[in-house]
Amino acid sequence: MAETGGIPQHALARLEGLRREGHPEGVFTSDFSVNEFLLVRKAGFEPIGLCVGSCIYHVGFQFAGWSSSVELDVLSTAMYEARALAMERMRAEASRMGADGIVGVRLTVKRLEWDSKVLEFVAIGTGIVHARGHQGFKGPKGEPFTSALSGQDFWTLLQAGYRPLEMVMGSCVYHVARRGPFASLGTIGQNVELTNFSIALYEAREIAMERMQLEATNAGAEGVIGSDLHEGSHGWSTHVIEFFAIGTAVVPLVGGSHAEAIPDPQLVLSVNS
Repeated sequence: MAETGGIPQHALARLEGLRREGHPEGVFTSDFSVNEFLLVRKAGFEPIGLCVGSCIYHVGFQFAGWSSSVELDVLSTAMYEARALAMERMRAEASRMGADGIVGVRLTVKRLEWDSKVLEFVAIGTGIVHARGHQGFKGPKGEPFTSALSGQDFWTLLQAGYRPLEMVMGSCVYHVARRGPFASLGTIGQNVELTNFSIALYEAREIAMERMQLEATNAGAEGVIGSDLHEGSHGWSTHVIEFFAIGTAVVPLVGGSHAEAIPDPQLVLSVNS
């Protein structure tokens, strides 16, 4: 894989068969719905093909004291690095097919049955290219942009004078301290806030969101849209939880954004019962 930039040979063969400039007899592939396909075309882009990145990662071990509320930085680093590897390989496929960017990126994590410490990270989206060869849609360092936006949201964003730059993320794996037996006995039958738990979870979420925000700042973005905050334990011991923040960093199109250019919303009434 090293000789091909981390892209397997079968993936290279698949990419060679895609429709693109200089290869009009190929076919495109995408996970777009009909509406997404048409609106991406309406925005002036053509789908090229599905871009996939995968990473199988062994997550290490880190001990935390029973009474400690603390970030498990070994696990935080592992979860971030594995996702970054999957995203990098997905972007490498997009570059190989000549895409300007990737729309509708989904980033998933799942445990593999053969080892509880092994996780699979998969990034997948649809590579697109500007139909008229516009060069102003690349991400940082001239690489294809990445975006979790749907085809509809992508079209709407462009109409408002903005474009996606790249997906930004932040991870924090945190050990929440256990309560001692005497503290537990003192709250039996009472309505009372468990402040140590509240503070620990609040802190962990803030760390994840702060790291996502820092990535957007370093990329030169104006802001982040479509932000989402996931929580999961991934089979770790009790009182260990990951907070994962992810969103799409955006910047104004060349010439700036204009509020008056944003299309008015239209009322749509469902006829379903």
